[in-house]
Amino acid sequence: MVDTDILSEFLRGNPKVIARFEEHLKEFGIINLSIITYYEILNGLLYKDAKKQLAKFEKFVEFNNVIPLTLRTVRVSATIQAKLRKKGAEIGHTDTLIAGIAIANQMQLITNNTDHFKRVNGLQIANWKK
Repeated sequence: MVDTDILSEFLRGNPKVIARFEEHLKEFGIINLSIITYYEILNGLLYKDAKKQLAKFEKFVEFNNVIPLTLRTVRVSATIQAKLRKKGAEIGHTDTLIAGIAIANQMQLITNNTDHFKRVNGLQIANWKK
C-alpha cells in the first residue's frame, strides 16, 4: 500500500518511483492506497486548484484500489495511537490511520517516511524513493 508521500512522488513524475510502480504493476496489476491517502492527495490538489493533476489522480484511482476505513481498521489504528501516545511517540492521526489500514489488511506500507513509521510495531515498511 503506497503512502501519500510516495504517491505524490509518482504523480510529480519521479523516475525512480515511476519505475517501482511499473515493476509492481507488472507483477500484481494494481496499486493499493488507503482512503486516508486518497483524502490527503485530493485535499492538496483541490487546495491548489490543480485541475490537470486532479484529473490525472482521479484516473489513477479509477484503475487502482482504495482501501476503506472499517471498524477493524479503526480499532487497529486506535490501538496503535494509544500505544504510541503512552510512549510519547505519536505520529499523527492520519498516519496512524494509514498504518492501521496497512496492518489490518496485512500489507506492506511503501513510504519515504520510514523513520516516522518505524515507531509502529508490526508495520512492514519499504521505500520506493531510495
